[in-house]
Amino acid sequence: MTAEPSRSAGRMRASDADREAVVEQLREAAADGRIDLDELGIRLEQALSAKTRGELVPLTDDLGPAVFDSGEPLTLQGGVHGAERTGVWKVPPLIRAIGGMGGVRLDFTRAECRLREIEVDVDAQMAGVRIVVPVGWKAETDGLDPAMGGFKDKTEGDRLPGTPVIRVTGTCGMGGVVIRNPNVRERRRQRKELGS
Repeated sequence: MTAEPSRSAGRMRASDADREAVVEQLREAAADGRIDLDELGIRLEQALSAKTRGELVPLTDDLGPAVFDSGEPLTLQGGVHGAERTGVWKVPPLIRAIGGMGGVRLDFTRAECRLREIEVDVDAQMAGVRIVVPVGWKAETDGLDPAMGGFKDKTEGDRLPGTPVIRVTGTCGMGGVVIRNPNVRERRRQRKELGS
């Protein structure tokens, strides 16, 4: 796997997209009168020079919903029986999915996600990793080693503005990695659960 087990999400290196998201939130706060221009200047300077996500978090903590969460990573290990994260759940910035013999299924369709970027580090092993995302979400897989199992992106349409980027890294192992939108049965079940 590419991620160190002890790495804290708050120490993850900040990307240009992370810094831009914080800058945008700061500018909106100044336009709304929540911070003055002097404070805006100070915070913008700190945002643009931030090296880690942990340095960015305090700059917007008092301004409303977080641009991204600095919480602990989520680790799912498929083992023999498999593991899944479905339904309503809060998405952390880093997810480790280890397929094992039972596989891992990550379903983001009803997840609570305010993040601009999610890193999913996979070690698909024997049974693989399946990722289900809402229509309009996309994954970047440049850091993913296809190995023997390979990678399939079955998502439809273009990425919608404001949706997160899922950066999938690691190895597909023998089981492979698949990312797709909800199928007809899953969409029907979700509509029923929502009462529509």
